[in-house]
This record gives sequence, C-alpha cells and structure tokens, in this order.
Amino acid sequence: MSYNIKGADGKLGILIPGLGAVATTLIAGVESIKKGLSKPIGSLSQMGNIRLGKRTENRYPLIKDFVPLAQLDSIVFGGWDVYEDNVYEAAANAKVLEAALLEQVKPELEAIKPFKAVFDKNYVKNLDGTHIKQAETKWDLAEAIIRDIETFKLDNNLDRIVIVWCASTEKYFDSSEVHQTIEAFEEGLRNNDAGIAPSMIYAYAAIKSGIPFANGAPNLTIDIPALQQFAVLNNVPIAGKDFKTGQTLMKTIVAPGLQARSLGVKGWFSTNILGNRDGLVLDDPDNFKTKEVSKLGVLEQILNEDINPELYGDLYHKVRINYYPPHGDNKESWDNIDIFGWLGYQMQIKINFLCKDSILAAPIVLDLALFMDLANRAEMSGIQEWLSFYFKTPQTAEGLPPEHDIFKQLMKLQNTLRHLMGEDLITHLGLDYYQELVESL
Repeated sequence: MSYNIKGADGKLGILIPGLGAVATTLIAGVESIKKGLSKPIGSLSQMGNIRLGKRTENRYPLIKDFVPLAQLDSIVFGGWDVYEDNVYEAAANAKVLEAALLEQVKPELEAIKPFKAVFDKNYVKNLDGTHIKQAETKWDLAEAIIRDIETFKLDNNLDRIVIVWCASTEKYFDSSEVHQTIEAFEEGLRNNDAGIAPSMIYAYAAIKSGIPFANGAPNLTIDIPALQQFAVLNNVPIAGKDFKTGQTLMKTIVAPGLQARSLGVKGWFSTNILGNRDGLVLDDPDNFKTKEVSKLGVLEQILNEDINPELYGDLYHKVRINYYPPHGDNKESWDNIDIFGWLGYQMQIKINFLCKDSILAAPIVLDLALFMDLANRAEMSGIQEWLSFYFKTPQTAEGLPPEHDIFKQLMKLQNTLRHLMGEDLITHLGLDYYQELVESL
C-alpha cells in the first residue's frame, strides 16, 4: 500500500458532542498550551518519541515532528451539549482544573458556546437536558447536525473537521435489523426507529459530511454494519470505542506482564468510585451494563483461557462502579488480583489508583483528533484498528478478535506511522546485529 498524504494546511476544527468534564479539560488545556503556560503531558502525539531504523542509528524523533500532524495553533474547538453553558462555565462547574488556570484562558473558553444537542432520555435516564434540538424525525435531527457542522466550518474558516464523541454512556442494547444496512438505517431515521440512539445520529451526520468520527464511550454507535459500510463508501475513517483511562489502563499494563511470565490468575476484582456526570449516568443499571461489557472484555482477551486453560481457565472477573459525588472527577479504583506461580503457590497484587479521569482522557481526545485527521488526509477509510491503543473495546474487522495488550497496541500504532512515512517496520528481532558481528570476524 502506498499513501499520498495531503498536508495539514489551514485550520482543523474539532467538534465534540458532550462539552462536559473531559471536553472542557481538553479545550482549556490546549488553549493553555498555545499560550505557553502548560505542557501536553500524556499526549503521545505531542510528547512521544518513535524509533526509526536500527538502534545504532539513534533516530528517535518526536511523533509530531515525524508525521504531518495539525499544529495545536491551528485547532478550533466547538461542540454540542445538553446544557447551554459556555466552555468556561462548564469547566468551572466540572471542577477538574484550578480556577487560576481557567482564568488565564477565560476569553477563549467563553467564546465557545455549544450547539443544541440531540438527546433522548430513554438512552440516558439520569440526565435532564435543557439545551435540546426539537424535530419531527431523527432524519431531521441528522440534517440539523449537518447544518451545525457547515455553520461551524464557515464561521471559523476551517479546512478540515473531526468529531470525537465525549458525551455520556448510552444504555446497553444489541444491534437489530435497522443497523444492518445504510438503506435500513436511513429508513429508520425517517421513521424514528427506537433502535437509533443519539450517538448514531451524530455518527451518521459526520460520515455523510465526510468527517472522521471517533467514539469515546462504550455505546454501540459505529459498531454496526450500516455505519461501518457507510464510512467505507464515503472514504471516511472511524474509530472506537470507550477511552482507555484509569482502571482498564492499569489492566492492559499489568495483565500482559503476568501473561508474559506464565503466571496464573484465579481472580480479578475491580471496583471504582466516581462522582462526576459520568458517574451519575453510570448509576443507572442499563447504562452501567454498557460500560461493564466494555471493561470485562479486556482480561478475557489478554488472558485467553482457550489458549492456556491451566493458567486462566478458572479466572473470575468482577467489575463494579459506584457513584460517589464527594469525589467529583477524582476517580478511585481498587483491584485485587489473585495470582499463582511456581508449583501453584498463591500470591496477591493490590492496586489502588487515585486518578483524575478527565486529566487522563483529555490527551486521548487530542491524539485521536490529530491521528484521525491524518488518516483522513491519507485516505484511510473505515475502521482504524491501529488506534486501538486509546480504547477499552477496540473496533476490528468482522471476525477479527481485538488486541488489548497495550504494548502490542503501541507497536501497531508506531508501525502504522512508519508505514505511512515509508520507513522500515520494526519487529525487535535484533538477530541482524549479531549476524553482522559474526560476518565481520
């Protein structure tokens, strides 16, 4: 495959459904970085290095200097929300960032006001939105979103746009007939089919507009044949789902290490407390089910009992999330891991992770927006599995199991960038160094 990547010229718009804690933390952070007040810590695209060629060549450029990514100074933010607060007000209400930092970027944040959102309380029972689009059909709602996109592009003189879903987790449901083909989906939009969730309306509008769409929640959204086929037909990249931030991030780091050392795992009990809007939404069992399915799949893939039943055949995996308002955005997770080693002797690992959910998620949104824009300029359509690094439940082609090991995900991402730029892929085999040594004697 060869790629003729268009340059990242002009301005890039990042539109975000859900201008809550994650989105406002991202926006305030980028505006602060633009002013030289902060550093983009946690962003692989901005602060990560990539090795090129052999180790002896000592080439380790920053990723942002290696691939043609949009510059932060060229980014313009916008979005939709169920509340009409501007981004400064929303960030102040979220209480993630200190007031002193917000004051330094207050004019930039106050200027960003949300479009009215597409909202259906049947999908998010614990929210009462007040800044909501009204229309006769879901088709009309999709058309309204398309008009918002066009308005945003014209008002800000943008060259390109990407959309990253940062809104709440929708209730769990399975795909049905309306999700199988784009014809059935569009008919469902016209007939207000109950199986079409708000996030799907945003995704449809994005794809129809030729705009990349990344799903940061565990919703079904673009995990349906209709929108996946539509993305390929329209030559649009899509990616998802569910940002990998706190507890699951730890699992994808620790579990591969245990598996690599052939250590057995009998049980993994995970519990969380969280007090932000996400925690409130997940306090409803139907919405928690969506998140639970996403979180449970990680260990089952990494510690594959079918491949090694002696080590992982009896694995008991339990996940709990509890809404606890006093913590706000400060998520706290506990993991109790029962493992066994040589001769079956029992051991335990305890992890207590006190994290700030939006601080971990914000750089993920930035990286996804920049990499999805790159994919679009390289004409990489459909599912972007190389961005699995950022998701709890990575999308893959039908019948292809996802890769959850974060180290393999990183290798996949970096090798994709090398491939795009015409550099040799790196396998870490390393035997050539020693063969060269033998041949030199």
